[in-house]
Amino acid sequence: MVDFRDRHVVVTGGTGALGTAVVVALVEAGGICHVPWRDAGEVERFDYREHKQVKLVGSIDLTDEAVISRLYGEVPDLWASIHIAGGFAMSPVAKTGKDGLKQLVDTNLVSCFLCCSAAVNAMSRSRRGGRIVNVAARHALEWRSGAGMVAYTASKAAVAALTVALSEEVAKEGILVNAVAPSIMDTPANRAAMPNANHVAWPKVEEVAATILFLASPENKVTRGAIVPVYGRS
Repeated sequence: MVDFRDRHVVVTGGTGALGTAVVVALVEAGGICHVPWRDAGEVERFDYREHKQVKLVGSIDLTDEAVISRLYGEVPDLWASIHIAGGFAMSPVAKTGKDGLKQLVDTNLVSCFLCCSAAVNAMSRSRRGGRIVNVAARHALEWRSGAGMVAYTASKAAVAALTVALSEEVAKEGILVNAVAPSIMDTPANRAAMPNANHVAWPKVEEVAATILFLASPENKVTRGAIVPVYGRS
């Protein structure tokens, strides 16, 4: 089992389905989770909101550079930063305007970039190294599958490129940067949206969380620049 005892970890999107699975796993491994939130309703549904190892911070706009800088500046001895927050939209190019594109770029790429930048600065100050894990998507690796959701695919492909380039930039500081690329995950929302799909084949959020935890852990000593497919049997 991975060991996060007394290690501070930022988890964006930590009150969502995958984020909650990651927070639960981190808490069980002894980690201290700093979870920025935007939606008060999601916080109310978050079972770990009063856990002693979970520190909720909000309301936070992950595209506001100054706010992100303050958030990371208040985390002591940051060990890992896990960036799950993002957005999705089905929309063909012909019906996607500039505003729709910018929203997905902001939600997926800009938020991830700003959090990566703040995390690198925090880890560099501590000189202890650290781990960064981003969340791309299957469409970021398999571009042809992104037909009908081109703006989303492009924004997640950018997250994948950011991950690989950054991993080269900070490796000498002992900061290992990776990403996971999930297919459709088995969540209540996805089941409701696709009731006739083969839900058994979808990866479970706990399974994806386990991969994220390893990449973010001290036990990961060599893996960097990887975009790890977490597709299950789908």
